[in-house]
Amino acid sequence: MLSQKHFLSLKGYIKEDIDKILETAFQFREVLDRPIKKVPSLQGVTIVNLFFENSTRTRISFELAQKRLSADTVNFSASSSSLKKGESFKDTAQNIMAMKIDAVVMRHPTPGSPKLLAEFIDATIINAGDGTHEHPTQAILDMMSLKEKFGNLRGLKVGIIGDISHSRVARSNIYGLLIMGAEVTVCGPPNLIPRYINDLGVKVNFNLNEVIEWADALNILRIQKERMGRSLVPSVREYRSAFGITLDRLKSHKKEIVIMHPGPMNRGVEIDGAIADSDQAIILNQVLNGVASRMAILFLLCGGQPTEMVEK
Repeated sequence: MLSQKHFLSLKGYIKEDIDKILETAFQFREVLDRPIKKVPSLQGVTIVNLFFENSTRTRISFELAQKRLSADTVNFSASSSSLKKGESFKDTAQNIMAMKIDAVVMRHPTPGSPKLLAEFIDATIINAGDGTHEHPTQAILDMMSLKEKFGNLRGLKVGIIGDISHSRVARSNIYGLLIMGAEVTVCGPPNLIPRYINDLGVKVNFNLNEVIEWADALNILRIQKERMGRSLVPSVREYRSAFGITLDRLKSHKKEIVIMHPGPMNRGVEIDGAIADSDQAIILNQVLNGVASRMAILFLLCGGQPTEMVEK
């Protein structure tokens, strides 16, 4: 089990809990390679997927994780709920809890919403992304993918490239990687790098070529125009020229470097399609590890039995 009831943020998380999640995730990764990819670990546990924001990879990943663990899954869509009739967030949450729910996986456009939900109901809350704040389960799957590739996270050099200001993925990755002993450098347009970012313990470098020479792995982020309110990038061509991971740019460095992307990708903008599809990229590994790592988080938070976890 983990030391905290909820999984809301990686800020201040303890290394021992991350180690436990990753260890459990690799065990579940083996389950996903079996002909029958299902275990009875969370049989009888009811989990609600409470998504107030569009999602493809995260929502499907959580649903698959829940079904692979034999949990009962209920999907909530804000667009067709009583919220559209004026019901408050608190009343919606408490009505759902009255149906005897054990855990809630929540995505919301407003930072801090999962933490607020935890004050209203007794169920375990898992943050599946809250605005520009954090996306802790994405960071776990990213760390799992890096550990799978390199064997260890301590001393690993990771460059996070792109729109740092609006990225919940960047924040959670920074917290998690630093806890695990990795080194992190962020790189992107100056107006998309928060002023306080150095306070988190990362380095800032606006020269992408220097970051490529330094890094063992690059985590590439997209420009999130939907969160900006207005465009903060002069043009796609200019952004691609300065910060795009292009085939020519990587060839010029003549080094092996691991490429990651949390999705959705804008091919031809922040990353070339040829690179995304190359052997250097572990993007599809991230997707598969997303199911295994979310299985681990659900299992550890919802009281799954260790003997059932590896049952064949």
